[in-house]
Amino acid sequence: MSSMTPPSSGPESTQPTDELSQGAAGSVDAWDEAELEDESLLENEEATALIGSMLVHLIIILTLALVPLRAEVDEEAVVLVSPPEYEREKIETIEEITYSEVEQTEVGANSDAEMDMAEASAAVFSDEAEIPNPVELDPAELGQIQVNNMFEVAVAPLDRLEDLKGKVGQGTQGAKGAVDRLTFEILQSLEERPTLVVWLFDQSGSLHRQRQEIRDRFERIYTELGIAKESEVEAFSKDKDEQPLLTSVIGFGSNVTLYTEEPTEDLEEIKSIVDNIQVDSTGEEKVFSAITSAADKYKGFRRMRSGREPQRNVLFVVVTDEKGDDGNMLEKSISSCRKLAIPVYVIGVPAPFGRAHSLVKYVDPDPKYDQSPQWAQVDQGPETFLPERVQVGFTANFEAEPVIDSGFGPYALTRLCYETGGIYFTVHPNRNVNRKVNRGEIDPYAADLKYFFDPVAMSRYRPDYLSPQDYVNMVKASPLRQALVSAAQMKPASGLARPKTRFVKMSDPQLVGELTAAQQDAAKLEPTLVRMAQTLNPGMKVRDEEQSLRWKAGFDLAMGRVLAQKVRTETYNAMLAKAKRGMAFKDGKNNTWELAPSEEISVGSKWKNEAETATELLKAVASEHKGTPWALLAQQELSVPIGWKWEESFTDLAPPASRGPGNNNNNNNNVPRPAQDDKARMLKKVVKRPVPKL
Repeated sequence: MSSMTPPSSGPESTQPTDELSQGAAGSVDAWDEAELEDESLLENEEATALIGSMLVHLIIILTLALVPLRAEVDEEAVVLVSPPEYEREKIETIEEITYSEVEQTEVGANSDAEMDMAEASAAVFSDEAEIPNPVELDPAELGQIQVNNMFEVAVAPLDRLEDLKGKVGQGTQGAKGAVDRLTFEILQSLEERPTLVVWLFDQSGSLHRQRQEIRDRFERIYTELGIAKESEVEAFSKDKDEQPLLTSVIGFGSNVTLYTEEPTEDLEEIKSIVDNIQVDSTGEEKVFSAITSAADKYKGFRRMRSGREPQRNVLFVVVTDEKGDDGNMLEKSISSCRKLAIPVYVIGVPAPFGRAHSLVKYVDPDPKYDQSPQWAQVDQGPETFLPERVQVGFTANFEAEPVIDSGFGPYALTRLCYETGGIYFTVHPNRNVNRKVNRGEIDPYAADLKYFFDPVAMSRYRPDYLSPQDYVNMVKASPLRQALVSAAQMKPASGLARPKTRFVKMSDPQLVGELTAAQQDAAKLEPTLVRMAQTLNPGMKVRDEEQSLRWKAGFDLAMGRVLAQKVRTETYNAMLAKAKRGMAFKDGKNNTWELAPSEEISVGSKWKNEAETATELLKAVASEHKGTPWALLAQQELSVPIGWKWEESFTDLAPPASRGPGNNNNNNNNVPRPAQDDKARMLKKVVKRPVPKL
């Protein structure tokens, strides 16, 4: 075992110490040199490692950069690339166009100038509400709708489809005006690239007239597009070997039929196809199935070619007078068209205000049969996702509530146009916003709509195009909206349709019996009206908080009308009860009591307060929402007094004296009649066919 000894400090140790110092110094110098060599070597190794690491990371970065290039690409989807930011030459485009129903020789598409926006029609109420309460809605089973603002520019440049939404309609008096506007849309599309227009025709018998109008208008479309060709717009000058405009025709009823296996540019062929479209008498219109099939058929035209530009623009034009029977296909059709950037235009009909059906004037298209008009029910509404209008009728004037224009098209088809960047055209040949349209004025195959409204005024009352879940959430979040939707789904309350108002007193028991019978008829109506009023009442507390013009007008009209009907019915019953207790005639010779409408409520303060509330609400609707369906109905309700009053009169109960034969009476019973015209009698009567399903 070794031990450590401290070095000696005496003289003897000096030499060894010096030698040790020199040896130590030499060792240090050697260590320093070795250390420098090691440091140099280390630096070289670190540099090598750094370079290697950089190479490895560079390889990894390049590899990751190349990965997206190998990702799967959906060849069917349209890729919209933002243009680079550089100063472009200003291009003047047409923003506003007016149209005329009168055919003109000048170039340009024309339509009605005073109709600039969307409109629609309405239908008749069913006895039972078919739409469930919003609390019970299952959003998974309903269509998806997104909220977007309207726009006024042309829709055709399809590369901007992601940023634009279509119009909810263009009101026209005929299909010709709609086709003229479509000519402008096609021209806009052709300026961008070659275009395929697919016409989808409803094959129902009620669309006979419109098909012929559009067929006759094809000549003008192609003539104007031919003139445009001479102006050398971009689509015509790109490729002289490629036809700039192709057309395809599809028919739909219970089935979908492709009439052009390959798109054609032959005008005569297109006109011949439209002339020979067969009428489908099944009554089914699978419009959304037809659109989905067309999108799948022509998706190849939207595939990208060189420069990532689609081969052609594709436009769908649907011609129909119904809402469609396959609404379950709406979402798929919207998805298909948006994916391929295909706008959908619909030449359709107005939806009746708050109704599902309209009555259409049908005249047999075959002149061999009876040409007298018949009225058939057609599905043309409603204009909203859920019903937003209570079903009550008018009283006292005993007139049926008129079927009127809603200002918008049928909900599903209108939304299809809106979501794909197209236009919904509401066509009615007898449109008149200045006065009532009588039934005798209605053209064949047109709906019996009494009133139309200025589309500019109606633009502020557009329905809520929300997804079902968002719509339900919106309704649930507002007591007013939930109250209105719930009341609108209740069974119709007809009010006092034809109440007995005249009672002749021949004896006390007889009078009491007639009064009791009249009371029983009124009592049947009271429960429905009471439930409607109770359902709507929660909305009164938040009425002043509602910001939407449409919802406020709808609620105020509903509450005002329901309260007015309720007070009329209950005070009618109360007035009969008063008469049963006994009333003395002021004039002793009188024997008849008559109930007359009156502004006075004399049977109870509760009914007087409700009558005042109803009048206040109805007057607010009439003054704040002028030029709308709500104001029209409010004014008609206000025209009938809410209360009743008894009036007395005299009825002569003596039977009229019988009159015997006089001296101047001629008895010609025994005189033989002249022989009838056998030829006229044998004329064959015109056969009348029943109305097919429309």
